[in-house]
Amino acid sequence: MTDAELLSKKLATVVSAPKSSRFGIDVLILVFGTVIAQGLGILASPLLARLYDPGAFGILSVFTSILAVLTAVACLRYEFAIMLPESDEDAANIMLGSILVSVIVSGVVALIVWVGHTQIVQILNTPELEPYLWWVPVALFLGGIAIGHPALNYWSTRRKNFAWLSYAKVFGSMVTIGFQIIAGFIGYATGGSLILAYVLGGAVVSGLILGWQIWIHDGKFLLKSWSWKKIFQGLKRYKKFPLFDTWGVLLNTISTQLPTFFLAAYFSSAVAGFYSVGNNLLRVPMSLVGSAIAQVFYPRAAEAKAAGTLARMVEVTFYYLVVLGMFPLLVLTIIGKDLFVVVLGSRWAEAGVYTQILSVWTFFWFISAPLSNLFRLLEKQEFSLVLNVVIIVTRIISLLIGGILNNARLALFIYAGSGIIVYGYLSLAIMRHSGVPLSKMFRILFNNTLLFIPVGILLGVLLMLNTNSWMLIGVAGVILIIYYLYLIKNDARMLGFIMNLLRLRTNGIRKSIG
Repeated sequence: MTDAELLSKKLATVVSAPKSSRFGIDVLILVFGTVIAQGLGILASPLLARLYDPGAFGILSVFTSILAVLTAVACLRYEFAIMLPESDEDAANIMLGSILVSVIVSGVVALIVWVGHTQIVQILNTPELEPYLWWVPVALFLGGIAIGHPALNYWSTRRKNFAWLSYAKVFGSMVTIGFQIIAGFIGYATGGSLILAYVLGGAVVSGLILGWQIWIHDGKFLLKSWSWKKIFQGLKRYKKFPLFDTWGVLLNTISTQLPTFFLAAYFSSAVAGFYSVGNNLLRVPMSLVGSAIAQVFYPRAAEAKAAGTLARMVEVTFYYLVVLGMFPLLVLTIIGKDLFVVVLGSRWAEAGVYTQILSVWTFFWFISAPLSNLFRLLEKQEFSLVLNVVIIVTRIISLLIGGILNNARLALFIYAGSGIIVYGYLSLAIMRHSGVPLSKMFRILFNNTLLFIPVGILLGVLLMLNTNSWMLIGVAGVILIIYYLYLIKNDARMLGFIMNLLRLRTNGIRKSIG
């Protein structure tokens, strides 16, 4: 029996399908709400890419990057404390305190925008953004309490009204995409339209949906429970969240958004748009799979550690990450440009080139990120802290070199190369700390690389023969279908593993909110 079969068999013994109930339906809505919302965005991408030019998407990407950094700390992480008190009354006052903090943070940001809006757009080389900077504090307040890392989100989770979280995301996404499409068709295909649609759907509509359902279900309770004294007692009681947790998440979020800022500042909003669209379409599907595996891996790894089988758990999870991610990402390194030309249109060819550059880096990120929770399990958080510092420093240096040399592709090549080294080292560290022999890790990588080589040669030859992009994409698509059918046929537990993964993810959410 193979290692993959052993793990799948073990998973099958500890999982049962959720019962058919209203609660079970709500859990499934929570699990798939994000998938549906992001899926709508992917499905709309071909149309939006033909309505809006890369510069418009670049302005949107700079705006959303600024907002992502600020939203991560809008409540100074107090929202995470909402789940901790035994008393709903205490939790309600922490939620109200989180909203108060968000108001203060948004006010400070509004003051900064008022004083320094000209300097901000000059630094970011995006003068078109200046009229829309005023939306940042508005979206920050509404998004900070409702969507990103929100007070209302965690209150809804605590009160088991969690299905509304998915409703808010899905309807917010529908409003955003609908507004963007309508604006594009009637002649307002600008970065401002994209930003307005993003704020309207992602902040206003989502915030109103969550706020309305909380008022309907808990309005009387909140009015009865709130107390200025208890709010400030709660903020003081959980002061470690802003003092310690805020800085780590801020560092991590800035690190993620660095390419957008640097590419806009050194080159243009169009270059930032190419990167943003290409990177989103590349990473969204991988993030969905990776986050599911990560959520399942951590509790199962804890059980395996207690049972003395941690090495086996890590090894086989690593195997599944490799077989699911390596083949399609290597295919993308060859056909990325043609894929974007076919799906998004010829003016997005450069975005396809960026995905070709970043595909191998994405693979190393994909195989290491879900397993990196191992360091929390082994209580080696200091390693994660040092690694995050190394990641942000290497990213800054990489992008600076490309910017100084005035070469966007070089910037991304160095960025990807440094990322491969860092995440490759992270993978080695994960194997070493979990007790997996490095020889097994390299054997898994080698065998799957060997499987790809004939396909890589075929696609490379077709590319050199200037094969029509549609035909090239069609051949690649057929190959990918054959590949996954081959996996299922030769690894009978593959389909079972995926289904168990979905069930475990659902059960994990059930436990976290039950």
